[in-house]
Amino acid sequence: MKADIATFVSNCLTCAKVKAKHQKPSGLCQQPKIPEWKWEKITMDFVLGLPRTPSDMVMLKVSPWKGIIHFEKRGKLSPRYIRPFEIIKKICLVAYKLDLPEKLRGIHNTFHVSNLKKCLADENIVIPLEEIQLDDKLHFMKNR
Repeated sequence: MKADIATFVSNCLTCAKVKAKHQKPSGLCQQPKIPEWKWEKITMDFVLGLPRTPSDMVMLKVSPWKGIIHFEKRGKLSPRYIRPFEIIKKICLVAYKLDLPEKLRGIHNTFHVSNLKKCLADENIVIPLEEIQLDDKLHFMKNR
């Protein structure tokens, strides 16, 4: 009977497919190495600190749900970030101390990078809001 079973199994197509010599080796049960250089490029804005810019300016995120001060009424077109602030000091990889104006003195001046956005504006071409004059139809008036 043992010889009959061995003959049947050797002639069976299904049994031949599942034999160990036809299977791929499972290998070691270890996690593969993940190359670090790829993750540095992907996560630069999320995990690492903000990259340094020549002017070291960042925009502060406006959050109506958290914090001490309510900035303005939030709507669809309300700004999500407020004016550029100068970076005074880098506290750690993910925290920066900002130079806040007197109006915002009730807020702690150290922020996590998730609340900041890199300011890409060139300071030489920025016009302060106080210097812009508009007529009654909201047209820009040039100073003469």
